[in-house]
Amino acid sequence: MLNRVELNESLDGAPGSDSQTLRLNDALDALAAFDPRKAKVVELRFFGGLSVEETAEVLKLSPQSVMRDWKLARAWLAREIAQTARADG
Repeated sequence: MLNRVELNESLDGAPGSDSQTLRLNDALDALAAFDPRKAKVVELRFFGGLSVEETAEVLKLSPQSVMRDWKLARAWLAREIAQTARADG
């Protein structure tokens, strides 16, 4: 059973425009370059709708590691998106 994760639950605000969606995409690409495992956790949880336990099984990690990566990735992405939004004016 898949549990869909809403964007506003995961990244503290849903993209409401094309520019916000592009910022999210760019931030996720940057996260993948910086920390591929955290980016994969985001992809599986957010886009794939997998639970923490399902993500842990796919990535062969503990649920605690998935939660730690998920929380850090959310904060990292939120910061990147905010910085890009400020730079875009």
